[in-house]
Parts: sequence; structure tokens; C-alpha cells
Amino acid sequence: MDPLMQQLMERAGIVFQGFDARMLPEGKTYTDLIGMDSNGAPVAMDAAYPLVTNANAGIPAMLSTYIDPKLIEVLVAPMKAVEVAGGETKKGDWTTATAMFPVIEATGEVTSYGDYANGGSTGANFQFPQRQSYHYQTVTQWGELEMARAGLAKIDWAARLNVASVLTLNKYQNKTYFFGVSGLQNYGLLNDPALPAALTPVTKAAGGTTWAVATANEVIADVNKMFAALQTRTKGVVDRDTAMILAMSPVSDANGMTKVSEFNVTVWDRLKKLYPNLEVRVAPEYTTAGGELVQLIVTEHEGQRTVECAFTEKLRAHPIIPMLSSFKQKKSQGTWGAIVYRPMFVTGMLGV
Repeated sequence: MDPLMQQLMERAGIVFQGFDARMLPEGKTYTDLIGMDSNGAPVAMDAAYPLVTNANAGIPAMLSTYIDPKLIEVLVAPMKAVEVAGGETKKGDWTTATAMFPVIEATGEVTSYGDYANGGSTGANFQFPQRQSYHYQTVTQWGELEMARAGLAKIDWAARLNVASVLTLNKYQNKTYFFGVSGLQNYGLLNDPALPAALTPVTKAAGGTTWAVATANEVIADVNKMFAALQTRTKGVVDRDTAMILAMSPVSDANGMTKVSEFNVTVWDRLKKLYPNLEVRVAPEYTTAGGELVQLIVTEHEGQRTVECAFTEKLRAHPIIPMLSSFKQKKSQGTWGAIVYRPMFVTGMLGV
């Protein structure tokens, strides 16, 4: 058989069993394949009895084991802080320890007019809130022997370790964006001390406050309550056309946004009509020890974002250090957490 045809058949999983004289090499016969003795008679090639070797059950199992060349990666929880905040930015560098954010407020008063009166005054007040950065690292190391052994399984060990190191850093970065760093002026989107206190959900007809037992109308009522709090706090700066993000956990998304009203309309469809510029963002961090948390966040106002995730260094790969028969490399990042510029534009609700 043509070698190319045989390779294509093997790749497609096609096997012809048995013997076909038409497939003999040119000029060969059946007796050429089984062998001939000195008198020209066919030889059966049977093993002699008794056996010299021990009886066995077959070949080593490893020879009949198939290893798929495709690596199946274990999934990790999604990192959604930047999507919830609506942006990520660099501030300073790895030498920067403190950041100041100037805040200015107009002041003034008026008095009754008089041609010779000089009452009334205007001015401005300013302050400089601060945040502290936090820098962290991880070290990757790999040896020559372990690389060679991993190579036997077609695994690029050094490359996989580097992927793991970047994932480790980014997972921690995402955590700081939600929770900040304890002991520093470094806060997250969920625990910034300047955030208004979380609201309590509307009590549901079935009992309790969670969306799991709520009707579609009751879920809408909770969102409307959050929006009303935003409007009241901002003196009407926020309206229904304002661009907003509704952030929640996967549990709340499943329990709330997919509920269907008596008119066969989902909660999410109704919210899109009520608030045309509303977007839903889902992150697992909104499942907290105190219950399911939901946040309604105004994306920006007059060009100023409400909140930004900020870093000093997104990734700094330090030199690879060769040892006697191994290698090491340090990687580092820095974070400011989530900087909430205008806390009044964030409303939370705990216990849905």
C-alpha cells in the first residue's frame, strides 16, 4: 500500500485487518513473508516448547496509554473589578508611596444690592485626600531536570509557570480593587469608608428580603429604591437617562434579572426600558458574609469617573537569575485599590 495512503488511513482511524495479496510489495510472495528453511519449505516460526522466559500478560501498560497533547486548564473565578468600576488607570510608578487627589469646592454668599454696599463674597475650599500604594511579588523557579521530565509529557514547564505567576498577581490585584489592603489608606469598591451605608431591601410578600423569594415587581422595587436614593443624595443630578452600572453576584443575577412578570417580561427587559443607559456587571465578590450585595454606580458625571481601579505597575518582570542547575525570576505589581472619587454616586443594597 502507498505509504501516504496508509498514513492518511491511520490518521482517520481506518484499519484493514487480515492479509491481502494485492497489498504485497512488488516481487514478493506470501512465503517471502513467513520465511523458508534450507530446503525451500515454509517455516511456521512457532515458539519452541518449553518456554525459557516467564509467561506474561502483555506489554507494559504505559505503551498502550494515549496522552492528549492539548492541555485542559483548570478555571478560576473571573476577575471583574475593572468592568464594574468602568476603567483602570496607572498612577505614579513603583517608587510612588502616596497619591494625593485634590478636591475643590466653590463657596460664596450674597447680600442685598446697594450702590455703595460691598457685601457678599465668593471663594473656594480645597483638600487633598490621600491613598497609599501597596507593592507585592511572587517568585517563579524551575529546574533543568523538572523541565526535561515535563517535556516528556509535551508540557512547556517554564512557560506554564510564567503563566501561573501572572495569574497569581492579577488575581490579587483584582482582590485589592474590591477590598483594598488592610492597614493602609488603600480601599476597595466594597469597603471604602466614604461609601454611603447600604440600603435594606424591600420586604417580600413571601417573607424575607432576598431576590430568591421575590417576584419580578419586588426586584424592580429594590432597584428603584436604590435609584431614588441616588437622586435624593445628588439633588437631582442623576436622572433615568444617566449612564449607570448595576453590579451584583452571579447568584443575584440568576435570582433577580431572569425573573418573569405576569406579562411574560423579564426583570432585565423592564429595567432597560426604565433606565436605558443601565448596564449589568456580575462579579463573585458581591456574595459577602453579610449576604448578597448589589451596587448601583453612576459611571461618570461631567467627564469625571465615579470610581477607577488604579495601579502603580501592572507587571514588572525582574531579571532571570541562573543558579547551578535551575532558574529564578521575580515578578511584582503595585495597587492603589479602587479610588472612589465621588462616593455620593454609589448606592449599595445588602441582603437581596
